[in-house]
Amino acid sequence: MNTQNRELVVLITHGIDHELSSVGMVIALGGITAGLKVAIFLTSSGVDLVRRGATDTTQVKPLEPLADMLRDFQARGGALWACPPCVKSRGYTQESLIDGVVITGAGVMHEAIKRGAATLSF
Repeated sequence: MNTQNRELVVLITHGIDHELSSVGMVIALGGITAGLKVAIFLTSSGVDLVRRGATDTTQVKPLEPLADMLRDFQARGGALWACPPCVKSRGYTQESLIDGVVITGAGVMHEAIKRGAATLSF
């Protein structure tokens, strides 16, 4: 793999009520550990993951609590992108979301793909 294009975009479409959101977070964190530049693009109910307080009680054992994984992901430089129509349809605003979330269209993900980013969906 070209070391200049070591990016990963993880698309998460499931919310706090589905174990795949936690699995996607584990994969994203693993990508950072592997030295990749990682972004998570949240669509559909995936945007619920970044609503303030939403993940505070979510844990799929034996994984870490989802809130802890989100904090770790951001602390390690991961980017969180949220789909604008998905955010709007739930009545969320930027203030409804945890700090650091960027509400942006799929174009930011497409640009990463054009640069050679790998993609995974959950």
